[in-house]
Amino acid sequence: MKNEYISHSQRETEELGEKLSKEIITGEVIALYGELGAGKTAFARGVLRGLGYTGIVNSPTFTIVNEYVLKECVVAHFDMYRVDDEETLATAGFFEHRDNHSTMLIEWSERAEEILDPSYIRVYIEGSGEDARKISVIRVDK
Repeated sequence: MKNEYISHSQRETEELGEKLSKEIITGEVIALYGELGAGKTAFARGVLRGLGYTGIVNSPTFTIVNEYVLKECVVAHFDMYRVDDEETLATAGFFEHRDNHSTMLIEWSERAEEILDPSYIRVYIEGSGEDARKISVIRVDK
């Protein structure tokens, strides 16, 4: 499955994330790709809102992971930008979340390609600043 969208604002990017949340199976990995300021966190915020989270969603840049315990599932929101090795991932609980089948949102996924499960959703966000974004959603099956 591959779908492409154009987003003209942060709000539209969040709405696309919320729309995608309706297709997510608990335990799936949503891998987010895009340059700095592309809207990865905005997309993640929309996914979380669609899954029922009503609180504040911040980028996990400095914490590496933010965890959200929802009624139906646990969502682990990772930022791989500052991750340099598997020890850092282990300390942040990456492998534990993967093994417990948490739903995972992963920003800067290009830095973690080798450890992603063979079946996941890739979200490519092209553009930044005031430009419109091209958002491609691709479901990768085993």
